[in-house]
Amino acid sequence: MTQRYKARFGGAITEATADRNQAILLVDRVILEKVARYSRDDEGFDFLTDLTAVDWPRREKRFDLVLNLYSFPKNERLRLKVHVGVDEPVATVVDVWPTANWMEREVYDMFGIIFDGHPDLRRLLLPEEWQGYPLRKDYDILQQDQAWVRENLGIESGQ
Repeated sequence: MTQRYKARFGGAITEATADRNQAILLVDRVILEKVARYSRDDEGFDFLTDLTAVDWPRREKRFDLVLNLYSFPKNERLRLKVHVGVDEPVATVVDVWPTANWMEREVYDMFGIIFDGHPDLRRLLLPEEWQGYPLRKDYDILQQDQAWVRENLGIESGQ
């Protein structure tokens, strides 16, 4: 399968590995939507099981955007990974898999990754006026957002 992706997308598939018989493809950020459509339409990955991110703060492109796909017809899994820098937008895959809607909103809310073309990109778990992104490794959990707590709850943070 990875050979078909490499033949179709060439150097935009920058790495292809496997872990426990699951293919893992590192995809160039600018072609994610094309790879997603190909994965669904040509390879049969009809279900986006998860979309999340990992923060690697010492790396130039500090985030890994991770899409875990499943093919019901083939009973196979595929992981797509994209390296994303701070303030680098990524194309939404909501048009490919509608389940991405809330998953992308959660990644935006927790990591600050922008999804271009998302139909309703706004915070999902935190209030709109919340400052910062709690799952970034440089987010100060003890400080959280003391101004928001003070302003909206009328108390000093218990941290």
